[in-house]
Amino acid sequence: MGLNLSAEFEKINWINYRTGVKHLHFRMDADKRSAIIMIELAHPDAGIRRLMFEQFEAYQTMFKESVGAEWIWEVEAENNYGKEISRIYTTIEGVNIFKEEDWFTLIDFFKPRLRALDAFWCDAKYGFDLFK
Repeated sequence: MGLNLSAEFEKINWINYRTGVKHLHFRMDADKRSAIIMIELAHPDAGIRRLMFEQFEAYQTMFKESVGAEWIWEVEAENNYGKEISRIYTTIEGVNIFKEEDWFTLIDFFKPRLRALDAFWCDAKYGFDLFK
């Protein structure tokens, strides 16, 4: 999942996706029990983080049309380091990154969601310019 073409036909690295907005990240993770893909809002100011989340809520219909309805929206959460964040995510359970037989399932989980997330972001990113 290295360099690929984005929805705007630019070369991008899915692992280090650049949103262009500080404290707004697209993240993927997999371990021996599950996998997750998320939009993480990690601004240190809770008020600004809330405004960023509300901006995503304003785009919720477009988001669901692009990526599907199975995503979970959490205005208040913590990351693995105990830092307060907001996030929009979806997971798959019962997969193990260390088992080769699960790799196809993981790729099948991540790839279409990354492409859909990228297509959504190509349209929505301009609404987040005020957070740059």
